[in-house]
Amino acid sequence: MATGSRTQAQRTAATRAKLLDAAIESLDELGYSGTSTHGIAKRAGVSRGAQLHHFPTKESLVVAAVGHLVDKRLVEILDAEPDPELGFETLIDAFSGPLFHAALELWVAARTDPALHAAMIPLERKVSDALRVGLMEIMGDRLAPDVIDLSIELARGLAVSALMRTPESDREFRERLLPVWKALVMK
Repeated sequence: MATGSRTQAQRTAATRAKLLDAAIESLDELGYSGTSTHGIAKRAGVSRGAQLHHFPTKESLVVAAVGHLVDKRLVEILDAEPDPELGFETLIDAFSGPLFHAALELWVAARTDPALHAAMIPLERKVSDALRVGLMEIMGDRLAPDVIDLSIELARGLAVSALMRTPESDREFRERLLPVWKALVMK
């Protein structure tokens, strides 16, 4: 093999990565209803045939994209060796940015789309498990498992309500409520 040549597996992985990144970008910018497989393929710079080969349906592509981003995000969080004193802040940060916006788009669309709903169930288990493992890794034995689950739900709810606040009012809201949350759940 000549230097610089990529194997078939490397080309496949690169094509999949382009499609997954393009799907997240599209969900974040256009929402689920504005996202199409044709648009994702174009954004990724791959042929429609290549897109269909890897992901035959819109549901399979967008769910795989969010799952891929969840994996990357968990590795980033754990590799950063977050400070247990900032565990709640790290959790809140997990519910922000393109990953959260893409996932939120899928949650809302899945409410009325049976195929997407079915595809989202394993992804949601994966997301919840990743968040639980990540927070347990960060917080150690400071939080009981039920408190971790409750904290994940609280963080998700805060992120959804933050969509209707300005960045300044959201910061103020968090600064006011975060100490209350910590006081209620810390051992």
